[in-house]
Amino acid sequence: MTDLASQILLAVAPSPLPTLACGFVGIAVFVLTRIILVTLHSEDLEQDDDWQYDVNRINELRQHSLIYRVFQPVIQALAKINRGAFREQLPDINRETQASGLPRFWTPEEFLGRIELVALLATPFYISFGVKIMGPVGIVLAFTVTILTGFVLRRRLAFRARYRLLLIKQRMPFLLDLLTLLMESGSTFLQALEQSVDEFREHPVGVEFGRVLAEINMGKSRTEALQAMRDRLSDDEITSIVGSIIQGEVLGTPLAQLFRTQADVLRIKRTQRAETIAGEAGVKMLLPNMLVMASTVIIILGPFVLGFIYEDFLS
Repeated sequence: MTDLASQILLAVAPSPLPTLACGFVGIAVFVLTRIILVTLHSEDLEQDDDWQYDVNRINELRQHSLIYRVFQPVIQALAKINRGAFREQLPDINRETQASGLPRFWTPEEFLGRIELVALLATPFYISFGVKIMGPVGIVLAFTVTILTGFVLRRRLAFRARYRLLLIKQRMPFLLDLLTLLMESGSTFLQALEQSVDEFREHPVGVEFGRVLAEINMGKSRTEALQAMRDRLSDDEITSIVGSIIQGEVLGTPLAQLFRTQADVLRIKRTQRAETIAGEAGVKMLLPNMLVMASTVIIILGPFVLGFIYEDFLS
């Protein structure tokens, strides 16, 4: 009777295993949530005197970039590899990063690490799709597509930089005209620049001259601020225009006259560039025109040729 009562009590009493399992799941969820919150938290990191400037840059970058905030250790590890493996390409990446309007807190090796990280994150999906379609051979295809993804993202940065520079060169004559009108009407250079930046605030040319205005307000001279913009954009036409303005500033030439002259120069260069593109269009259309003409001839003469072959040779 005692044994039967003990068995009944054991059957009725709750097992501790589900409770322990629920407790472990709760702890795991808490730890995972804590890790995610700490990772996504963008509060400034601790810093010392030796690295305060780099830490300030990292803090700003963590606020601007979610992918850097989540994968900061991985990106920094890839950046160390990129400093040695892609040393020759880093200056071009830095120039394109600045010219494309990305946050200036990116270093070229870190941005290249960001591109590599995006390609690596897509690799498991490529492997899954490749193995499902082609079997084990799909793994080789997946790694090939991963390399191609990194190359495409790298070329996308270069295209973005070229496109933004084109937008700046298209709108810069109008900003220089506005600066000329404001200065001729009695405004100082800073007042005219502030109004012009406000007028073009949503355009890349307004953003770039806004940085010039901010640097001047922080204590830089006009020459140093313009030189920084010239080095940042690193374009031949913009370098020529900004260099002429800097030279006029050093020699004491009135800025209104300089702005008017450089605006006219930009318009002439834009007209010449349009004429060059129009002249190249005819050459580039020659091959498609030949293909279209050949296709038309085949479509028109094909039935007659086939009819002649069937009647004379196959009958």
